[in-house]
Amino acid sequence: MRVGLVNDLPMAVEVLRRIVTSTAEHKVAWIAMDGSEAVAAARRDLPDLILMDLNMPVMDGVEATRQIMAETPCPILLVTASVDANVSGVYEAMGYGALDAVDIPVIGANGVASTQGGALLARMSAVGRLASDLPRTLRKSRPPAPRSASTQQLVAIGASAGGPAAVATLLAGLPQGFSAAIVLVQHLDAQFVPGFASWLEQQSGIAVRAALQGDRPVPGSVLIAASADHLVFTSADQLGYRAEPRDYAYRPSVDAFFESIAQQWRGSAVGVLLTGMGRDGARGLKLLRDKHHLTIAQDQATSAVYGMPKAAAAIGAATEILPLTAIAPRLAEVCGQPAL
Repeated sequence: MRVGLVNDLPMAVEVLRRIVTSTAEHKVAWIAMDGSEAVAAARRDLPDLILMDLNMPVMDGVEATRQIMAETPCPILLVTASVDANVSGVYEAMGYGALDAVDIPVIGANGVASTQGGALLARMSAVGRLASDLPRTLRKSRPPAPRSASTQQLVAIGASAGGPAAVATLLAGLPQGFSAAIVLVQHLDAQFVPGFASWLEQQSGIAVRAALQGDRPVPGSVLIAASADHLVFTSADQLGYRAEPRDYAYRPSVDAFFESIAQQWRGSAVGVLLTGMGRDGARGLKLLRDKHHLTIAQDQATSAVYGMPKAAAAIGAATEILPLTAIAPRLAEVCGQPAL
């Protein structure tokens, strides 16, 4: 991949340059010393990936991410001194379309620590796979038949780039006392899930926590996939993690989660596919539609990255395609709790 480097510290730039050029697979496309330079560089020469710092003069990484994703969309990996110390900025940038965040490797007496450099290269490869081409359009399925009411109601949400802000907006739009159980698969490294859960809870006022092995969906609360393994239903009402399929580029995978709902869940379900790069979730959403569950995809106008929802629309997986702000009222209506 051709990689753009954005950091105002020469030492940090050198660390990143060494890591990128340590393998023949990648090369440095350009270097920008602040967000403003990065926006201009992306306009002139769009790379395959941008490694974006958060705290910089002139224009920070959050605003640079917003402008790049609005003008010249490109996979962005946040690489900053401390993700934990910049939680708010990390999730704000992810809301604009950044795909992931990692701490910048430190340089030691013998150069960049191999484990840290290797971890960054692995993350870069994963982000590269997220940017793969969308699937070819397939024939659309027939509209679903009406589904009988059930006291067991599940809202299953999948999201990737731009997902944190989109999920926060959706949850905040639900009526007080929303009774359906919500389970979320967001493409996010497991170490960031606790902070993400706390942030979502603050934004929405709904109880949010990481899903544990053996958990059951809890009405009126949100469980989030929190492992590099796939979160799936292992029985009709119990969640768990599994490594298979190992060849899925997305871990945790929205497809794997949706597929398990189609196979295991016996109640009423709504599948929701939000903003994201790539095509994860489209096939699984189609399976849910084929099982006569309501399926919703976010529309292009309100998606930070119109990849995953576009892939779902292309294969007729979405019963309804809605703007982000219309999804919560629709969920409230479906679950028998019209928004006030």
